[in-house]
Amino acid sequence: MGLFNRASRHSGGNGGGPGPATAGRESTHDADLGAELAELGELVPERTEPEAGAPVAEPEAADVVEQLEEAEEVASAEVEVEVSPDAPVVAPVDDPDADRINFEDALSPRRGAISAGTPNLEGAENERPVGTAKVMSFANQKGGVAKTTTTLNLAVALAEMGHRVLCIDLDPQGNLTMSQGIDPDKVEKSMYDVLVHHIPLKDVIQKREIDIAVASIDLAGAEIAMSTQIGRERSLEKAIRGVENDYDFVCIDTPPSLGLLTVNALTASNSVVVPVQCEYLSMRGLMQLQNTLEMIRENLNPKVQVEGILPTMLDSRTVHAKEAVELLEENFGDLVFKTRIRKAIKFAEAPVRGASVLKYDPQSNAADYYRELAKEVLSHGAT
Repeated sequence: MGLFNRASRHSGGNGGGPGPATAGRESTHDADLGAELAELGELVPERTEPEAGAPVAEPEAADVVEQLEEAEEVASAEVEVEVSPDAPVVAPVDDPDADRINFEDALSPRRGAISAGTPNLEGAENERPVGTAKVMSFANQKGGVAKTTTTLNLAVALAEMGHRVLCIDLDPQGNLTMSQGIDPDKVEKSMYDVLVHHIPLKDVIQKREIDIAVASIDLAGAEIAMSTQIGRERSLEKAIRGVENDYDFVCIDTPPSLGLLTVNALTASNSVVVPVQCEYLSMRGLMQLQNTLEMIRENLNPKVQVEGILPTMLDSRTVHAKEAVELLEENFGDLVFKTRIRKAIKFAEAPVRGASVLKYDPQSNAADYYRELAKEVLSHGAT
C-alpha cells in the first residue's frame, strides 16, 4: 500500500485514483526507464498490518539509509535486455519524440505503485498529545521546487495567526537561515552540533520573524560524522523532544536528497508537505519519495503521513503547467492542496532583505498564497 493515500481527514473524496487519459494526448513508453523504475519499486517491502493492540517492533538490523543507497544504485544502473534472435527487427523511427515519455506515463500509478486507499493504522492517528508540536517536513529530492520558500512563508503565516512556530534548517546550503538575514558562515553553533555533538536544540535557535534553528556548511559533513552513531536516524527526533512543548508547529526544511538528513526529518515528523514545481522533472520525484516514505514507515516512523502535495511556481498561462496540475489532481485527488503558489518576483526579492514575503510585502498576492495555505493546513488538523 503506497504512502500517497488519502488520510482520514480526506474521507469521502474519490479523487485519489487514476483519472482517464487526457483526450488527444499521445501515450508513449520508455522501456529502459520503465524497467528501472520497476526494479526500484521491488525494493520496497510489502507491508503487513499489525494486529490491533500489538506493539510495533523495529527490525534489529533495519538501516534505511543503506536501503536508499541500494535503491539509488539500482535506479542509476543500466538495464541489460536480452533480445531473442527470432525477434522481428523494427525499423528506426525518424520522429525524435517517438521514445520520449509523456506526462501521463510519468505519473501513471502503475509506475509508482501509488494507491488511493486510506492506511489502516489502529492507534496511529495523526493527532498529537495536547501541548506538543506538530512536526512537518518539507521534502522533495528535486531541488528548486520552493521547499525553503514554502517552509519559511507557511511558518510565518502560521505565526501571523497566533501560533508558536519553530523552523529547522536541515539543508547544508543554509538558504532558510539566510532568508532570515543570518549568515550561516558566522553562526557559532548550528544543526550540525545538534545532530553530531548532541547539544540541546534550543542552543542553536535564533529569534527572527519566527524562531529558527540555524544551519551551517558543516551540515554537509554531518552524514559522514553520524555514520558510526547508534540510532543515527533518530537524532533529530530526540532533539525536538526537548522543545516540543514550546511550539505548536515545527517546520523542517530538508536538503534536495534522500540521505540521512532527510531520513532524520521524516523520522521526526507527523506529516510531510511535498512542494512540486509544475514541471515534468519535479513531478517525477514523487515516485522516489513514495519509496522513501514507505521505508520510513516500515522501519522508523509508522505514523508519518503526507500532509499534502503543493503545486508551486505555477504559470497558469502555459499549457505545460495546466497539464501538470491536471495530472496531479487525477492521480492524487484531494491529497493535492487547493492552494496554488503562482510565480511572483516577490519570492526572489524577499530573501535579499532577509525576510519572508509576508513581511517584505504583506499586501501582495504572493503573501496571500501562503496565508491561504496556512488556513488549509489548519483545517486539516481540525477534521
